[in-house]
Amino acid sequence: MPVVELKLSRTNRIYRPSEHLQGQIIVNSRSSISHSGIRLALNGSVNLQVRGGSAGVIESVYGVIKPISIVNRSILVSPSGKLASGTNEIPFSVILRQPNENLGKYYETFHGTDINIQYLVTVDISRGYLHKSLSATMEFIVESDTADFLERPLSSEMVIFYITQDTQRHPLLPELRSGGFRVTGKMSTLCSLSDPLTGELIVETSAVPINSIDIHLCRVESVILGERIITETSVIQTTQIADGDVCRNITLPIYVILPRLLTCPTVFAGPFSIEFKVYIVITFQSELSKLHPKTDPRTPRLWLAIESLPMELLRCRSDD
Repeated sequence: MPVVELKLSRTNRIYRPSEHLQGQIIVNSRSSISHSGIRLALNGSVNLQVRGGSAGVIESVYGVIKPISIVNRSILVSPSGKLASGTNEIPFSVILRQPNENLGKYYETFHGTDINIQYLVTVDISRGYLHKSLSATMEFIVESDTADFLERPLSSEMVIFYITQDTQRHPLLPELRSGGFRVTGKMSTLCSLSDPLTGELIVETSAVPINSIDIHLCRVESVILGERIITETSVIQTTQIADGDVCRNITLPIYVILPRLLTCPTVFAGPFSIEFKVYIVITFQSELSKLHPKTDPRTPRLWLAIESLPMELLRCRSDD
């Protein structure tokens, strides 16, 4: 059976709305193929859904919300004709955003739990009623146009934080409550997507030895469902900055590289929003922690101290 595939001009598959999506349609066949036209379809959409656990039993039945269309266009690449046997390479080039196109904003590609922003290119080779059409689909990545980039902040905004037994709203180990602990630090909360999250942390005192210190990067996805706003927070990456008890009053660097497809510029749109948050979690040595080795790190426990900081991610001109 003939095989069709798509090959884009860029191996990283990253394009901007003002650019042309270029590539080749490759058809391999042992014999010649007659067709009634080769079409290329572009589809970009924001897909929103709410899981039953977040929305409740009734809403879970209607948890999938109508997608928000960004681009939906079909282009004729080749009229009806015949493809020779062997390998056929058919080039294509199509601009993503047409000058007169007034559909939604080209949000950057993002794969989340309840929000999925995806762009697909599909080729369809129609072979009439007696033969099955040949088709192939490939995802390409969209990043903001250079004209939409923000100027890089002159200096990253650093937020000073401190973590003590008095900043915790949940019960702690008795020896932590009585003996106390103090951790201080600072961290950038306004960050370019091409740069790491940076900061530093100092363990000043602790009555209980420390087991580990971890930085959890979380996405906060909010979707409007009727008159309600459903928010889902999930961990997308964990970076350990200390393993075992650490020396007191020593500066520990914080350096977290952002994952590409799981992050995007912070978005506040009408039906949805995408935000990010960092949890700094200090795990103290305790026999109790061994009984719950796989608990959610954001869940309050007797042996955990937690601090959260909101993050704003953006794309700057120097990210180009």
